[in-house]
Amino acid sequence: MEGKPFKILSIDGGGIKGLYSSKILEHLEDRYDCAISDYFDMICGTSTGGLIALALALKIPARDISLFYEQYGRKIFPYRTKIGGIIRQTLWGGKYTDKPLREALEKIFGDMKMKNSHNLLCIPSYSLTDARPWVFKYDHDGDPTQPLDRDNKALCVDVALATTAAPTYFPLCEIDYYDHKQFIDGGVWANNPTLVGVIEALTYFVGADKEFDSIQVLSVSSLNNTAGKPVGLNRHRSFVRWRNDLFDTSIIGHSHFTDYIMNKLCALNQIKIQYCRIPSENISAEQQHLVQLDVATKKSIRFIKGKGNDRGELAKKDSEIAKYFVHKKTYQIDHGKL
Repeated sequence: MEGKPFKILSIDGGGIKGLYSSKILEHLEDRYDCAISDYFDMICGTSTGGLIALALALKIPARDISLFYEQYGRKIFPYRTKIGGIIRQTLWGGKYTDKPLREALEKIFGDMKMKNSHNLLCIPSYSLTDARPWVFKYDHDGDPTQPLDRDNKALCVDVALATTAAPTYFPLCEIDYYDHKQFIDGGVWANNPTLVGVIEALTYFVGADKEFDSIQVLSVSSLNNTAGKPVGLNRHRSFVRWRNDLFDTSIIGHSHFTDYIMNKLCALNQIKIQYCRIPSENISAEQQHLVQLDVATKKSIRFIKGKGNDRGELAKKDSEIAKYFVHKKTYQIDHGKL
C-alpha cells in the first residue's frame, strides 16, 4: 500500500539574510512552475523565516518576497555607525525602531489574518508575558477532542512582528488581540523551526490511527557565517564587545543543533521521516562583514542575493529536493469553515 506522507517546509531565521532563503524558493517555484504553498501541508518559519512562511501560505510568490527584502531592507535596517549602533543597542530602546518594518509588512500583508492561510502554519515566538515559548498556528482540528481555535483571527502583520522582534535590535511586539501580551523573536529558542513542525505533525496528523503515516521535511537554512573566528580572542567579553555576535552565534548554534537532532531522529524513529536540508553557502573570512542579520547595504544585499541564486541553481537540480514536488499536498484548508 502506498504511504501517505505529511509534507513540511521549514525556513530558518536570519534577518535580512531571509533574502537568501527566498531566492532559493524562487528558483524552486520557477523550476517546478508552481506555488510553494501547493506542495506542503505545513509551512514553518522563525523570525524572517516566519515572514516568508506567512507570505508563502498566502500564495505570495517567492519572487515578490525577494523583492520585499530588496526594496525595504535598507529602510528596516538603516545604516548605523559603529558607535551609534553601540549606543542605541546598549543604552537606548534597541538598535532600530520597528515602524519601517511594520509599514513594510502592512504593504505585503495588508489586513490578512492567519485564517487566510492556505497551509497549516507554525510560527515560533517567545511570550515574555507568559515566560514561555509561543507558536502561532493555523487553527485546526487535528485532534477532534481538542481542536485549536486561538490564532486564526490574529493579523499576519502582528504575527510577523512577534516572531521577528530580536532582542536589542527591535522593540518588544505587543499585540492587542492577545490582551496586550508582549513577544520577542522566536530565534531565541527555535531559529530552525523543523522540530516544531515535526512535533506538531506527530501530535496531530502522523502515526497510528491518524491520516498520515510518514513525514517529509524540506528545511531551508539562512546564509550563515561559516568561516569561524581566529584563536586568541580576548576571553573577557562585555556585552559591548559581543554586540551582534551574541545573538548571531546563538541562532546559528540552534540551527546546527536542530539539524543534528533531525538526522538522529530520522534514523531512530519508527515513523518514517525523510529530511532534506538546504544548507548555507560557504562564507570566507573576508566576506563575513557582508553576512550579518542587520547589514542591508547595497553591497550586502547584492552579495546575499548572489549566494541565494548560487544555492538556488543547485537546489533546483537536486534529485532529493525534486521528490518534494512530485505530488501536491494532501491536507486541504477549508476556508468555508471559517
